[in-house]
Amino acid sequence: MTRIAIIDRADMNAEQARVYDAAKQTSGIVSGPYYAYIRLPKVFEASQSLRAAVASGPLSRREHQLVNLAVARHWNARYPWYAQVRNSLAVGIEQPVIDAINARKPPSLTDARERTCFAVANEILANKGLSDASYAAAEKTMGLESLVTLVAAVGAFSMTCITAATFQIDPPANDPAPLAG
Repeated sequence: MTRIAIIDRADMNAEQARVYDAAKQTSGIVSGPYYAYIRLPKVFEASQSLRAAVASGPLSRREHQLVNLAVARHWNARYPWYAQVRNSLAVGIEQPVIDAINARKPPSLTDARERTCFAVANEILANKGLSDASYAAAEKTMGLESLVTLVAAVGAFSMTCITAATFQIDPPANDPAPLAG
């Protein structure tokens, strides 16, 4: 059960309503951890802007989704996992890849950049950084700009997942692909 009350649109103050309406019109993302962020409209706006900036970077949608799945799995963030499974399937990530990540096993990925995205995200989350060898390999495979985007994506989505996990913002009861125990 969610630890915080969900604020209905009708009960929002003017600033909350403004940022909620703006998000609804642009990204459409106003659920999950945004239920917490709406209490701080500037944080809500900043997180929306950061999400959009990272998404507009050089990572492909599949690469970005693999990072998001790794991050949601790491933080045991049930609502983000729910949302990212749907998004991942929509961009063509196969169910066995999702199932492997959910089981905390390395997924079978044929694309070198996708493998690197997943490996880098996992190493950053597990070790609080990258070894020199991992950094060099990632920079060679991804290029510096993509690597910077990848690291930023891990950090930005970690904020989302930590928020959802801390406030126990859960997916709908009929979640078709819940996190494994």
